[in-house]
Amino acid sequence: MKAVRFNRFGGPEVLEIVELPDPQPGPGQVRIAVRAAGVNPSDWKKRQGLMDEELPQTLGYEAAGVVDQLGEGVADVAVGDRVFGFSAEGAAQAERALLSWYAPIPPSLDFADAAALPAAVETATRALDQLGVASGSTLLVNGASGSVGSAAVQFAVVRGARVIGTASTANHGYLRSLGAEPVAYGEGLTERVRALAPGGVDLALDVAGSGNLPELVALAGGPGQVVTLADFAGAREHGVRFSSGDAGRALHAIDEIGALVESGRFSLPVAQTFPLAEIAQAHRLSEDGRVRGKLVLTVDAP
Repeated sequence: MKAVRFNRFGGPEVLEIVELPDPQPGPGQVRIAVRAAGVNPSDWKKRQGLMDEELPQTLGYEAAGVVDQLGEGVADVAVGDRVFGFSAEGAAQAERALLSWYAPIPPSLDFADAAALPAAVETATRALDQLGVASGSTLLVNGASGSVGSAAVQFAVVRGARVIGTASTANHGYLRSLGAEPVAYGEGLTERVRALAPGGVDLALDVAGSGNLPELVALAGGPGQVVTLADFAGAREHGVRFSSGDAGRALHAIDEIGALVESGRFSLPVAQTFPLAEIAQAHRLSEDGRVRGKLVLTVDAP
């Protein structure tokens, strides 16, 4: 099968499409013929050598496709079913992939739409669970227009929270459509938030990692009310919780998202799709950091 791999760290030019053996599912896993796979910032960070040291590396933790082989003990799906989910092996950007956590693709979604969901949905849900976002709370989302930020906004609204979201002015209409009250990034953020919430907010989620943790701590009334997904050094400096999957993932979100999608209460736009062979261009766009919505690789059916 064809798969994305790199043998040295560097720019997008180190990415290659190589031939690898078809993976075989273990107990509880399904193998899919991949039709689409998500692209995430962690992909280019891995490619640059910022996360893992081993070489060579494959890429991709989320995909959607058609089940073509079942592992031992799998009885909840059948060969031919459309599913999406997570690849624990980190090799989902390929023609075939193993999914360790999966769910049926919501009927209204195509493969690209479904492949966009797992990482953003799990990450946003995990952060909101850790913050304890519930009905009646006011949540500030710093970096609300990207895939994870917009997912967090929508989930918080579903939970009954009031949401204030930071974004560039161009994305304020989009945030309003999700149910958030938008404010602009940059100097004067505290004053703009207090204009909407004079007493500050109950909780704050940092998705952007833009160095605003001191302001978020002050607005939320203390570091215990703030979670960051993007500022590890700042979290240590300011006593804020850094959310990662190491402490347990919110995998229940994969099972729950279908009902929200079908009821019209959740959507995650796909910003752009690329054929598998154009992975380098997808990395360039992801690394640029100005994408609203998700980047997805597509794989043609054999």
